Amino acid sequence: MTHRALILFWLLTLLSAQTAQALQVTDDRGVVVTLAQPPQRIISLLPSLTETVCELGQCASLVGVDRYSDYPASVKKLPQVGGGLDPNIEMIVALKPDVVLMATSSRAADRLRSLGLKVVALEPKTHADVKRVLEKIGQVLGVSDAARVWRVIDAGTAAAAQSLPKSIANTRVYFEVNPGPFGAGELSFIGETLTRLGVKNIIPTKLGPFPKLNPEYIVRANPDVIMIGQRSVDSMGQRPGWASMRAMREQRLCVFSTAQSDVLVRPGPRMAEGARLMAQCLADKAVKP
Repeated sequence: MTHRALILFWLLTLLSAQTAQALQVTDDRGVVVTLAQPPQRIISLLPSLTETVCELGQCASLVGVDRYSDYPASVKKLPQVGGGLDPNIEMIVALKPDVVLMATSSRAADRLRSLGLKVVALEPKTHADVKRVLEKIGQVLGVSDAARVWRVIDAGTAAAAQSLPKSIANTRVYFEVNPGPFGAGELSFIGETLTRLGVKNIIPTKLGPFPKLNPEYIVRANPDVIMIGQRSVDSMGQRPGWASMRAMREQRLCVFSTAQSDVLVRPGPRMAEGARLMAQCLADKAVKP
């Protein structure tokens, strides 16, 4: 082999090795993102994605988060780069991230890509989505055992279901996500958890994952138990007809603190904890036969 051929062979071998090490992931927009190596500088613009990065052992790689990311506590010290829907583009660029993780609903993805940044858009809404997103972020981070996190979530949710008596099976539940009122339907990850806990959701599949509801719809549905966050409680008394609902009359109402609500409405690593909170609510408030 001549000297020139040897150099060419060496370069092709090196290029092949680098290509083999490159990471490729297809995000929820169908965009294929290629990374030369696992990112060392990550910005997350969605709390559930922030929690997932940390649960996969890469919290130290985060260099910026959205204003709502507050768990684990260590991320509160990181620069906040706005919200998922209104991120501070200049600040994000200045932090020189290797990759930006964000929701598909954010309109900033194209702008960030046009500035040369790698963007992975992911938005879990169901249990299957959460499992898939865990695996996708595991790919991005170069973490091979991301599936273990889903197994822990799944086992914890099953344990919460097993802790409840079969007598709650006919309990009809309304879960309010925020004061819109927006509720958690059967299609949502919250609705799927309620189904696994063995109760009936008053918001059917046909209305979608998180529909905005007419308050009168909830009055007509007359749930046995209402699950609601502290942020929504103040507006409840002003809703026509709500005082007549069974759950209100009999005080079958679970009011979750702000911290508990954050656990419940984030489709990520703490979903089993959310299932336990809902199970505790049902154990305390469900109608006993």
